[in-house]
Formats: sequence, structure tokens, C-alpha cells
Amino acid sequence: MTFELITLFPDFFETPLQTSLLKKALDKNLVKINTYNLRDWGVGKNKQVDDRPFGGGPGMVLKPDVLASCLRAIVSKTKDVPYVIVLDPAGTKYTQERALQLSRKDRLILICGHYEGIDERFKKIYADEEISIGDYILSGGETAALVLIDTITRLVPGFLGKEESSIRESFSKVPVDGKQTPLLDYPVYTRPEDFEERKVPKVLLSGNHKKIDLWRKNKAIEKTAKERPDLLR
Repeated sequence: MTFELITLFPDFFETPLQTSLLKKALDKNLVKINTYNLRDWGVGKNKQVDDRPFGGGPGMVLKPDVLASCLRAIVSKTKDVPYVIVLDPAGTKYTQERALQLSRKDRLILICGHYEGIDERFKKIYADEEISIGDYILSGGETAALVLIDTITRLVPGFLGKEESSIRESFSKVPVDGKQTPLLDYPVYTRPEDFEERKVPKVLLSGNHKKIDLWRKNKAIEKTAKERPDLLR
């Protein structure tokens, strides 16, 4: 899996990508991550990457010609056909299921929007998909790109210690009433057994794995019904 990141702020990614499990994934060559400074393809002496919006209005818009030049340069590096994603608050809402689908692709190009946005013509011509990580506005697409990198990379075989770790997480689908349903994760406990007069549920100490699995599934359904009933519809 290779991630190609188009951004105005490549330094944004340095610390997160050199931390914890993402660093281990890079060290093991489970994934490759390349960053490209969009300004390197900027126009003129000042390397201009944005301009005022036609029709007036606040902010600046990333130029389609600059983005296209950058994208073509990246695509030409290998024969692999990339899947191009624009991070945009107006895009399709991101889910765990989509992360799983994207983890099966070999090469993703993530384009980090900034300022007032990206020229619509570029998106229509070059983007395979526009993705939003939630109903809120960020200062730029870099944070959203990190969310995609993290959620997708953890699904790459070999990333987690146990393959079942990624299967038994929140939003993973399990059978409920005959259909596959995304559930929130069940409650987890560790030592000490008694903490501030609250004890670990007895079933988790029983050693009966069938009962434990059933308890966890029921608790996951209960939690989902309370916190995210929309997932059960």
C-alpha cells in the first residue's frame, strides 16, 4: 500500500508518521508514504497556488492547473494506476466500511484541500472520490488525510499484533437478527478487579469463552442502541 500526499504543508505529517504503530508500519515496509509540496508546482516567481474565486466571495481557491501539474507528475512515477481522493467537507462521509474497501487498493493519492477549497473543475476531471471525515470544518485536509492513513493502514495485514484485533473493533460488522450490522465495541476491563467500589463483571472472570463472547456481543448491541441507534436501523 502506497499513500501519495499532495499538501501545502508537508511538515504537518512528520511527527505523526514517526510515532507509534504508523512508524512501525513504515519501518516494516507494510506501507509507503510520500509527501509532495504543492507549491513546488506553483505558477510564476512567487509559486502561486491559489487565486480569487470567480463571482466574488471570501477566501482563495486552489488553482486547477497547479493541482493537475502536480498530480500528473506523481502519476507518471510508476505504472500503477492510483485512486485519487480529495479531502473535502462536502464529500461522502467516511466510514469503517469505506476504510476496509480502500485498504484493498495498492496506491492512494490524497489531496489536502485548503483555503476556500479546490476548483470544481479539477475535482470533476481528476478525483475518483471526495471524502469528508465528519460534519465539521478543519483548517485544511491534512488532518483528514492522517485519519485515512491511520484507519486504512491498521487494516493492512501484519499491522496489528492479532488479525482479530481489527475485526473486533467499533463499527466492524457482526450478525444481529440475521443481518450484518456495524456495532460499537464492547466495554473492556483490566486489573485491578475492584476499582473504587466497582468490580469487573463476573462473566469475564469465569473462563467460559462462549459466555464471554455472548456477553460482549450483547453489551456491544446495548451500547450501540444507546449511543448510536442509527447504526441499528
